[in-house]
Amino acid sequence: MFDELSEKLEGVIRRLGGRVVLNEESVAESLREIRRVLLEADVNYRLVQDFLDSVKEKATGTEVVKSVSPGQMMVKIVYDELVEMLGGSSSPLSLQPGKLSVIMLCGLQGSGKTTTAGKIARRFKDDGRKPMLVAADIYRPAAVEQLETLAGQLDVPAFSSRDTSRGAVGIIKDALVEANARQLDTILIDTAGRLQIDREMMDELAEIKSSVSPQEILLVVDGMTGQEAVNIAESFHSELDLTGLVLTKLDGDARGGAALSIYGVTKVPIKLIGVGEGLDALEVFHPDRMVSRLLQMGDVVSLVERAQEKVDTEEAERLEKKVLGRGDMDLEDFLSSLRQMRKMGSIESLLRMMPGVSGKMLKTANLDPKRFKRLEAIVLSMTPEERSQPKIINASRRRRVASGSGVTVEEVNQLLKQFNQMRKMMKQMGLFSSRGAPGVSRKGASTFFN
Repeated sequence: MFDELSEKLEGVIRRLGGRVVLNEESVAESLREIRRVLLEADVNYRLVQDFLDSVKEKATGTEVVKSVSPGQMMVKIVYDELVEMLGGSSSPLSLQPGKLSVIMLCGLQGSGKTTTAGKIARRFKDDGRKPMLVAADIYRPAAVEQLETLAGQLDVPAFSSRDTSRGAVGIIKDALVEANARQLDTILIDTAGRLQIDREMMDELAEIKSSVSPQEILLVVDGMTGQEAVNIAESFHSELDLTGLVLTKLDGDARGGAALSIYGVTKVPIKLIGVGEGLDALEVFHPDRMVSRLLQMGDVVSLVERAQEKVDTEEAERLEKKVLGRGDMDLEDFLSSLRQMRKMGSIESLLRMMPGVSGKMLKTANLDPKRFKRLEAIVLSMTPEERSQPKIINASRRRRVASGSGVTVEEVNQLLKQFNQMRKMMKQMGLFSSRGAPGVSRKGASTFFN
């Protein structure tokens, strides 16, 4: 996410942090670099100028705190202004307590609207809510079928109708009756999209809004479209008075111009971001955390939250007590920790949350998602005795393990070497902490993925 922008900004920030003196000349030089980086990232020109003016005003009018260097002060100012550019703080979805909440999703065709509806439904279900997906796209049968398939995968109800004579509004009204009868608490309306904005689409969306008075009108925008995403958001907002934005495909947006521009231009908060294809690849948008990732300061808070959500607490406590108590681990523990990490998502997404990990570093790392499965297969091909006492695995045993797991002897040797390196590291820290975040350093993580 934002690899290109992140690498360039990190270079500027690193140079800023080393500044000994802040004066008009040094501030101007720094701002020229930041201006170039932001414009190359396709950030809106007017926003860039406003951002630079604000940074300049604060940098030249601020007394430097004695405990920090002038350069560090400048970095703090840039960080704060980037957070403000993205909205300042997170904006939760508005839901009616004790009543049926209606969320309307709109956007152009291909923006990821239908998949996003499924992702939000999953989040609601995990939070204990009772959502229903409503297929209100009466023009594209594939959209209805896709939503029904997603509902089946999530085991949540879907409301659809092949009879289009009542129109989208009629279908939605029928869905409201059904949702109330089933005592559901949320409906997610997947509206029709077009390849481009047209009057007919906007009139239909306005009619839906007027008829059902949704608590949220969310525009789903493809983050890969850059400044076009900003133009689309402006058009929809002028017609519908949007309550929030969902940016999709941010995992593929190396430049980041849309995310950095869209709030500043529309003043509509970014509420959710799509960071992958899976139904769990949807995150609440936190401007401060996004800027921390952008400047390669890490996002430890999100890492802790993901660990608390995905990690088996009892197993984590068992492993932590064993490692911290005896200062040692065996291959059974190693297998358990691998499985815990797999639950948390791709290793790339975890490493991106660690301070100082750059896109360049990740490009040189071996982050093949299939590697987890190969490592697991190797350990499972060992006998219980071999897993508990890795020292006994001699050359003939390694050949047997390689044959049994369908890998080369060299891969078995590599795993055992890496395991021994990890075991040494584990004498100083636990791989998983039952209190939250995985205790894996960048050095430790690179042990397995380089």
